[in-house]
Amino acid sequence: MKIFTTDQIKKIDRATIENEGVTSLQLIERVAEGVTCEVVSMLTASSRIAIFAGPGNNGADALASARMLYEQGYQPEVFLFNIGGDKLGEDCAACRDRLLEVAPDADFTEVVKQFNRPHLSPNHIVIDGLFGTGLREALSGGFRELVKYIDDSRARVISIDIPSGLFGDWNPNAVHRNMMHADLTLAIQFPHLSFFMAENAEVVGRWKTLDIGLSQAEIRKTTAPFYLVERTDVRKLMRRRPEFCSKADFGSAMLIAGSYGMMGAAVMAARSALRAGAGKVSVFSPRCGYEIMQTAVPESMFIAANSDIHITGIRLPYAYNAIGIGPGIGTADATVDALEQFLQDRKEPVVLDADALNCIARRQSLLHRIPVLSVLTPHAGEFDRIFGQQPSSEARLVKAIEVARYHNILIVLKGRYTTIIRPDGRLYFNSSGNPAMATPGSGDVLTGVITALMAQGYRPEVAALCGVYIHGLAGDMAAETEGQYGVTAGDIAANVGRAIKSVLN
Repeated sequence: MKIFTTDQIKKIDRATIENEGVTSLQLIERVAEGVTCEVVSMLTASSRIAIFAGPGNNGADALASARMLYEQGYQPEVFLFNIGGDKLGEDCAACRDRLLEVAPDADFTEVVKQFNRPHLSPNHIVIDGLFGTGLREALSGGFRELVKYIDDSRARVISIDIPSGLFGDWNPNAVHRNMMHADLTLAIQFPHLSFFMAENAEVVGRWKTLDIGLSQAEIRKTTAPFYLVERTDVRKLMRRRPEFCSKADFGSAMLIAGSYGMMGAAVMAARSALRAGAGKVSVFSPRCGYEIMQTAVPESMFIAANSDIHITGIRLPYAYNAIGIGPGIGTADATVDALEQFLQDRKEPVVLDADALNCIARRQSLLHRIPVLSVLTPHAGEFDRIFGQQPSSEARLVKAIEVARYHNILIVLKGRYTTIIRPDGRLYFNSSGNPAMATPGSGDVLTGVITALMAQGYRPEVAALCGVYIHGLAGDMAAETEGQYGVTAGDIAANVGRAIKSVLN
């Protein structure tokens, strides 16, 4: 799914009106139908409804929703903020007039000067239609106090398109206590970029999109800078296996992983690489890992390093189609030296994860030795150790865009919406996965999957995108069986093959 900027969405909206014979009021009606359905589905015998409408299009959506609720026999309280008496947009004024025409006895207040706050309780459902994506500065004064009052009431809040006070794209100086905190955000046609930032989760709540039939032709021709990766996207990229094939057709993957006490990381990476379809999987590790690997993952081959405890040099006996390095290798000085020499000699892209990233954090000069289009898979802590402490997930994403372009690498920034950042600045947010995957070894599984896909001939950017989705889907399958508390990395690795099957079918 394309994720557009707020300016692009406005252009698509205008194109729909100009080219497809749809009026702005008809689009408002479509929004209101979706909002009304959601509100009605949430109502209980004790529920009350309060609607807060601003002077713009967001307010028009709220007022049209109020009218539809009255038409269905409900009695919402409606507050329209028209401070000064001449601030209403044309569509907002039209929706107000139609509401009062349909429901002349409506509990309706048009706030021109002073505002007497209604009593709100946890039994209330609040429709937030104060401000949408047209907002250009943070809420202040009376509006700031109003959203705080609504939040403190513990009423359930449904925000139309976006919670009031939150910007659709970037929020570099956000003060979340001055924004509406929604339980449900009903985004119009598309989610907004800000929905994918961890710090905004408390404001956005759960989100859904309302399809209001914006121009598909305009959507197709508009190039988006951001994407939400879904199952259909991955299905188009994954290849089915031919009837006549052998393991030699699916590449050889090398995993440089493990050290004394951390061989489990190598086990998880190898198991997932096999489940992801690599024709051959080898593990290069200190000699201490021999019995563990041969017992735990007998399908893989073991290549012993010239050391017993940790890797002190990397000399591979063959050329491999793809190499992943990092899970469990530790950060001993000799290992950092070995990684530096390996990167200096390597020309093809590699997958760098876990302790390989921690080694880079210890020796920043290694950044300049990373082969072009290599895949780095840091979580927030690993990213910050390399590129500097970031105050928020948004700031971290902005920094990732900068360094991916500068070093010409791919960054897989792991989290709720794991994000693939390409050197051209495009962002791909992953839609699969769940909190159960916050478990030791989950990242090692991801390394194995991406390395295996690269070994099979997928380009690094495709392997990263598909690998992240498959990894998340495997985590979803594991959670269905084990629950969100019980999932281990082994469960995720065991479901990788099923996840690929699910995508292809």
